[in-house]
Amino acid sequence: MEFSTDKFLFGGDYNPEQWLDRPDILEEDVRMMVKAGVNVVSLGIFSWAEEEPEEGRFELDWLADIIHNLYDNGIYTILATPSGARPRWLAEKYPEVLRVNESRQKLIFGERHNHCLTSEKYRENVAIIDKKLAERFGKDPAVILWHISNEFGGECHCPSCQAAFRKYIQDKYQTVDKLNASWWTKFWSHNYTSFDQVESPSPIGESSIQGLTLDWKRFVSDTTIDFMNKEVEALRAGGAEQPVTTNMMHDYDGINYGKMGQSLDVISWDSYPTWQDDTKVKIMENYSMTHDFMRCIKDKPFLMMESCTTGTNWQPYSDLKAPGQYTNEAMNAIAHGSESVQIFQIRQGRGSTEKLHGALIDHYGKDDTRVYKECEKLGNSLKDLKELLNTNVDSKIALIYDVENKWAAEGSDGPRNEGLPLRETAFKLYHALCRYGVNCDVIDEDHDISKYKILILPMIYSMRNGLEEKIKTFVENGGTLVMTYWTGITDENDLVHLGGFPHDLCDVAGLRSEEIDSRPDEHENYFVPVSGNELGLTNIWKCTKLFDLVRLTTAVPLMTYGEDFYNGKAALSVNAYGKGKTYYISADGEDGFFTEIMSKICMASGIMPYLDEMPENIVVSERRNDHATYLFIQNFGDHAEDIYLSETYSEIYPARSDEKFSGKLTIPRMGTVILKK
Repeated sequence: MEFSTDKFLFGGDYNPEQWLDRPDILEEDVRMMVKAGVNVVSLGIFSWAEEEPEEGRFELDWLADIIHNLYDNGIYTILATPSGARPRWLAEKYPEVLRVNESRQKLIFGERHNHCLTSEKYRENVAIIDKKLAERFGKDPAVILWHISNEFGGECHCPSCQAAFRKYIQDKYQTVDKLNASWWTKFWSHNYTSFDQVESPSPIGESSIQGLTLDWKRFVSDTTIDFMNKEVEALRAGGAEQPVTTNMMHDYDGINYGKMGQSLDVISWDSYPTWQDDTKVKIMENYSMTHDFMRCIKDKPFLMMESCTTGTNWQPYSDLKAPGQYTNEAMNAIAHGSESVQIFQIRQGRGSTEKLHGALIDHYGKDDTRVYKECEKLGNSLKDLKELLNTNVDSKIALIYDVENKWAAEGSDGPRNEGLPLRETAFKLYHALCRYGVNCDVIDEDHDISKYKILILPMIYSMRNGLEEKIKTFVENGGTLVMTYWTGITDENDLVHLGGFPHDLCDVAGLRSEEIDSRPDEHENYFVPVSGNELGLTNIWKCTKLFDLVRLTTAVPLMTYGEDFYNGKAALSVNAYGKGKTYYISADGEDGFFTEIMSKICMASGIMPYLDEMPENIVVSERRNDHATYLFIQNFGDHAEDIYLSETYSEIYPARSDEKFSGKLTIPRMGTVILKK
């Protein structure tokens, strides 16, 4: 089912059930939302206890009153199923719905994600409330989208889950002999003689079989997706006709989001940058990488379902966002394909864990606060950007960042058991493209790669579903491949390939990895350019953490190691294969190294940056359709930055003008400018 909107959605999570005894506050909320340009809210996410205060007694009139009052004021509803947090009566009457942890301890009532997703009683009760909601609101024009549960996550190790896991394993392997071979159980004499012996991984039990751990993670992910799909079935059985979504999370590895996304009509996710972790521009690029991943799940625009106007309450410390910072954050989501800006939360609650989390309306409750005024300006500005809807982010470059590969690489013992730089390596390559000034798709291993000019494989330790053959074809047909160390090591069960690494891509890379050295973070080696190398590299760069020692066959060295017993061995190489080329990066370099080589590789591939020069605090992105190109230029620095345009544009944000201009343009501190060509 398609989801589309004729306006940018602006709003957020609203919890009116907390204020049913204060009609004056509910009335004021609506006034302030309308004034701020809010046109959508998410309702009912944690409302089960209000919707069904005791088993079989449903109280939905209050919800209908809220929904229709909002609708009368021009505000649509994204209506949630309430399965993200069960009511107390349900856990007391059916204690089997609560989770058991990996140490086999039964949890007591509390928190959010404390419900077993295989529990028949939990599924039954969820289906009942979902169907009731669908019967009441499934054809209501005020409701435009169903929000399935909330931030799915976590796992349960109860007897019901153990039984379901055994069936999952038996269905997959059919025979115990195949199970033992796939999991390499002869090591330590851990052979299974019956599927009845299979248990989930546990710190007090089996934790050494990586194949078991991987299949458990797949089972948890697939079970979560199945639970979500059963919720959708209940909605449809109740007559719901609206599209469905669920809110995903930043770099969350408990679920295969690529697989989950196939069951959804639109992708949405919750973006909460941890601004204290790094420079603002790098932090925003890190979250841009997740925006790009979410967009690529369905190759369509997505929704930013949650974000925070200022300080959160759960990060290490809750620093305020400077004036313009939240607007820049919101515009960055739009730059990378979002068609919404939604806030958690519309109004701060008075108690419990998120009472101090930032909001549109704070405890003071008036519309003259700094944060409210900025959001009001943002919300009303979005009304003038309708022409950006249904434009695409058109990238010629893709970077593979795959959750199942992450499970395998980070779960392996060796070569680096502390701080394996998988996300770090992927982000350094993504950051390098941001510094060059081009868009990059972020895809999983199942995604089509044929349309790209450059494909990047950062530490793709485990490959599945014919990825190697797809890559060979890609390079043979003229594509440029960029590979790093620790790629092509194992199959999907974490069984190491025989015959050398990177397995079936040795000929594509023109080399064979012989050994990999792992050193403490403080140990440094160097990339030293080979005289006359084809990329024209002249700088010496530091490298750390992992050092791949390769034997070149047909590849040509571009840089060599500068120290250690592998001084002089290839550290960066290039190989011609078919009509294309493969670059192999043997070590974890510093940012400057990745920025230099990726800019050189992009230029060699005919991919030019959107700006001729990229100031340090500027990020750029592009959306386009058949009629126009829209260039987003954002400044995440503390002072204004000048950029230079070699082409002619008109400005559509923050001021709309039909005047055409090129040359120098000043981007204010924490400012966004959107240009049209």
